[in-house]
Amino acid sequence: MTTQQHILACVDGSAVTESVCDYAAWYAGRLNIPVAVLNVIDVPDTARRDLSKAIGAHSRRDLLFALTQMDEQRAEIAESYSKALIHDAKSYINSHSDVEVKTHQSRGKLLPAIELLKTQNRALVMGRRGEDHKGSQINIGSQIETVARASSTPILICSEDFKTPQSYMVAFDASKTAIKATQKIARSEVLRGMQGHIVMVGHNNSNSKNILAAAAAQLDAAGFKVAAHHLPEMDVVDGLLGFQADNNVDLIVIGAYGHAKWQRLFLGSTTTKLIANTVSPIILVH
Repeated sequence: MTTQQHILACVDGSAVTESVCDYAAWYAGRLNIPVAVLNVIDVPDTARRDLSKAIGAHSRRDLLFALTQMDEQRAEIAESYSKALIHDAKSYINSHSDVEVKTHQSRGKLLPAIELLKTQNRALVMGRRGEDHKGSQINIGSQIETVARASSTPILICSEDFKTPQSYMVAFDASKTAIKATQKIARSEVLRGMQGHIVMVGHNNSNSKNILAAAAAQLDAAGFKVAAHHLPEMDVVDGLLGFQADNNVDLIVIGAYGHAKWQRLFLGSTTTKLIANTVSPIILVH
C-alpha cells in the first residue's frame, strides 16, 4: 500500500508559526496533498536516583523528591502546551485553506522526529526564526542547518507574513547541485505557472554559460515560464538579492547544503548567508 505524502509543517509556537502554516498550506495546495503539523517536545526525562547508600542521603531525599516532582510537572505542562499548539495550528490552516490537515507530536529532537516521517514527507516547512531566538538578532533558527544538511527533502524556510508567490528565482552556479535542483523543479508542479528566473552571478566562462542556457531550456521544454540571467562578477548573495529586489521576485530557490567538505565550505556558506540576509521565503532543493 502506498503511503500518502504530505507537507510537514514544523511549528514551535514562535512568531513565525502562522507563516509556517500558511506556506505549508500553499505548498500542499499546489500539489493537492495534505499538511501534517509537527511539534516536538524537547523536555529531559526525570532523573530518579537510588540514594539508599549515599552519604547524607536522608537530608537530601526530600529535596530530590521535590525536584523530581517539578520535572514531572514541567513535562506535563510541555505536553499540554504542545497539544494546544498543534490544535491551534490545525484550526488555523482549516480556517484559511481547503487542504486536509494531520497532526504529529513527538518527544526529543526535531531531526529524529522528521526522519520518522521521511517516507511521507514531500517537503518540509520551517520558520527562519525559532522560539529559542525570539527577540534576538539571529535570523536562522538553530535547527535549520542541522535539518537541511541531513534531509533529502525540499525545505521551505519562511519568516514574514504569507504572500502568495507569483514569481521565483533559482540561484544557479552551474554546479551539479544547481543542475539537479533545476531538474527537480522541472518534475514538480509547485512552481508551474509562475514567472521564473534562473540567475547566475559570475562564472564568466563559456561552459558555465552553456550550462545556464541548458537549464533554462530544460524548464522551458517542461512548460515553465522562465528566463536566464547572467550577472557580472560580484558578491554572490548581494547579486542575487539585488536581482530579486529589482525584479520583485517572491520566492528564492537554491540547492541545499552538500555533505562533502568542499560543498560545506562553498555552497553551504552561500546558502547560509542567503538565508540569513533575506526575509523572503526560500526553498532548499537537494
